[in-house]
Amino acid sequence: MRTFDLAPLYRSAIGFDRLAHLLNETQRADAQPSYPPYNIELVSEDNYRIVMALAGFNRDEIDIVAERESLQVSGRKQKDGIERTYLHRGIAARDFEQRFQLANHVKVTGASFDNGMLTISLVREVPEALKPRQIVIDGGANVSALERQAA
Repeated sequence: MRTFDLAPLYRSAIGFDRLAHLLNETQRADAQPSYPPYNIELVSEDNYRIVMALAGFNRDEIDIVAERESLQVSGRKQKDGIERTYLHRGIAARDFEQRFQLANHVKVTGASFDNGMLTISLVREVPEALKPRQIVIDGGANVSALERQAA
């Protein structure tokens, strides 16, 4: 895999260090765990859904923590004390920790667990002050603010 040196970005851009850090993290091979399998769905323009397949887990063994622009989903499998001998073990049911970086203004709105599938709902809520707004251009008949002050 090709790697990029982001040092010039750190030297010349202020406030983009988080973006550069995210790019560095995605270059690392161990930054993308494959267990448990999950989907990220775009439900509508500002609504998202993360669906994780958690076979063998109960609700009380799963923790979801949303903090700033980060979402952490972890599972700690409780031991039942029964000794088993597996001929084939296809269901992992091992402890896991999965982290997701959330964009600005993305909030977790809820989670559900049904038939071994964990569904986490997210929504992007951009504040009114940050939304694009239409600027009205004064017409030729209107007097500008500078002309009013000079009069």
